[in-house]
Amino acid sequence: MTTEALKDALHISDLRVWAHVGVLDHERRDGQWFSLDLSMWLDLDDAARNDDLSRSADYSLAVQAVQSLANSLQCQTIEHFSERVLALLEELYGPVPMRVLLRKCAAPIPGFGGTVAVERHRHWTV
Repeated sequence: MTTEALKDALHISDLRVWAHVGVLDHERRDGQWFSLDLSMWLDLDDAARNDDLSRSADYSLAVQAVQSLANSLQCQTIEHFSERVLALLEELYGPVPMRVLLRKCAAPIPGFGGTVAVERHRHWTV
């Protein structure tokens, strides 16, 4: 993919999903909220120029696939969760540059009110 083709990006922000992910038993048993930002760098010129949906990326597929993954996944680390999301995106859109920012909305750390996140990239050439 050329640098010129990387100027276009599709972003999905704050996709909230309930997943059974965490080191603690109750996190995997009961589940908790996660928030994802997904980005994919694609060539969207034809879609934009010609209003051609077939030349764009159907972002609803990504949303539905991540929701389905979150419903079925049970694992310990957000790193593994993010790896599974990247694999899903690659299955849907091919080997394009992509970024996932996965946030655990309420990490069970006493006295901590923030979020914990992992940022991962695949096919990152920029």
